[in-house]
This record gives sequence, structure tokens and C-alpha cells, in this order.
Amino acid sequence: METSVDTSQLEEALKLSLGSLTLGRVLYTLILLAVCLLVTRLVSSLAKRLLARGDLEERVRKYILGAVRAVLYVLTVLIVADSLGIPVTSLIALFSVFGLAISLAAQDVLSNVAGGLVILFSRPFTLGDYVATDDGEGTVSEISLTHTKLDTYDGLRVMLPNSKLVDGKIINYTTRGIRRVDHGVSASYDDGTEAVRAACLRAVERTAGVLPDPAPQVVLSAYGESAITYRVRFWAKTENYWDAYNSSLEEIRRCFAEDGLTMTYNHLNVHIVDTALAEKPRRVSPSADGENK
Repeated sequence: METSVDTSQLEEALKLSLGSLTLGRVLYTLILLAVCLLVTRLVSSLAKRLLARGDLEERVRKYILGAVRAVLYVLTVLIVADSLGIPVTSLIALFSVFGLAISLAAQDVLSNVAGGLVILFSRPFTLGDYVATDDGEGTVSEISLTHTKLDTYDGLRVMLPNSKLVDGKIINYTTRGIRRVDHGVSASYDDGTEAVRAACLRAVERTAGVLPDPAPQVVLSAYGESAITYRVRFWAKTENYWDAYNSSLEEIRRCFAEDGLTMTYNHLNVHIVDTALAEKPRRVSPSADGENK
């Protein structure tokens, strides 16, 4: 027994329209939207896996994935609009005008965002680094698209715009993992060079946190008016830098005292003169009439 399906009612239902939209077009658009969303999800997942294989930081990966998703969603809107019969060129023109208005109204913000992207990709510093910039120095606590936050030693938090950071000078004290301590020490001309060098090297040996390689060194650097200047140089790990810096100064002073060396400093001699004694006696000369004047 053969059965036949009457599709006339289905065809009539699909021809139902609301203005220029038919039910068939709406269903087709819904299917197209579902496909676009599925493709967006697949492409985003693929991009996430590819980015995970690189050495990019987590923040950079998030920004890239967000940009990829934004582009895919915009394409989805354009495709769906074209399927519904909406002029795509008009939407593109609308997006262009909207983007131009935003760029003109937020030039400084966009400049900071561009600087943030440069920082995130070039990585002149990362979280936890101690940096010095033209507008301040401190430990990097946060890097966003618009600002970088520094924590100073006196407990302050400084927010620096990324555009200024990119245009200015950045000194990173942490990236190498080691730092060199450089002290200037003055000694008397009466003290021998080898004696001063031995005392300084002994002070460095007593200091905790000093790295044996590169080896510490003491060099004569300048002849002053009343003293000879020596440079005491050694290396320490970044986390031990300030402890080694301060401890070595104390040890140098202690070793100088042990060896009887003189750590010179500027002197000011003040001479007090008694004006009463220094005043010359008044000269007395006889006048013409015999009287003294």
C-alpha cells in the first residue's frame, strides 16, 4: 500500500511572509546563525590551542582570543543580516562611522591601548619586575591594556599610562636575575693601595649573598684633593641586592677600623681671631704747638 505525503501545506506555510520576510527565509537564517555560532566556537577553540603552544603570557592570549571572537561575531552579524535581506554595505558604513566616532572621542585611551599591546608583546618587563621609568619606579604589580601599576618601596601604588611608558626610557633591574653593587670608598694617601684593597675584599667575603662569579673587584678610580677613591664592585642575586648592599657598607667600615686604615672625609678648619688683641694701637703724633693729638 503506497502512501503519498502532501507537501502543499508545508509549501504554503513556507511562503507565509511578513513584509519581505518569508518563513522559509527565517528558518534558513536561523540555521545559518547556528552554523556561524558553531564555526565561531570551533575557530576560537582552535586559536586557543595554537596560542597555548607558544610562549605568550596568559593576558596576551586572552586579548588575542577576545579579538578573534569579536571579529567572528561581527562576521556572523553581517552574514545573518545579508540572509535577512538587510544591506550589508549599510551596516559596514554604520560600523565605520561608529568606530571613527569612538576613535576621535577616545584618542588618549586608544593610544594607551596601543602602548599596552606593545608592552604585552615586546615584554620589556613582567609582573614582579622592579623597573625605573621617567615617571617613577617600583615593582610591577599589574599590566592592563591602558595602565601599568607600580608598587613603590614606601607603600605607594603608581598608575602609569602605557603610552608614556612606550615613549620613555625603561630600566629593568630584575630581568637578568643578578645585579652589581658598586661602592665608592675614600682612603687616605698614607694608606697603601694593597692594604685598602685587602680590607675591602675581606669585607666583601664577610657579606652574605655575594656571588663568587663574576669575582668581586676593588680598583683605584680617582685621586682626590685629600683622598684616594676606590670602587668596590661585586654581584648579588636580585632578591639579595639590598641586603648585600647595606651589609657590605658596614663590613667595609669594620675592616678599615680593624686594619687601622683611614676613611677620609672633608674637613673645615675655623680660626677664631680675638679682635681686641688684633687691633693695632693708635699712633700719637705731636702737633705744632707741642700738644699731643
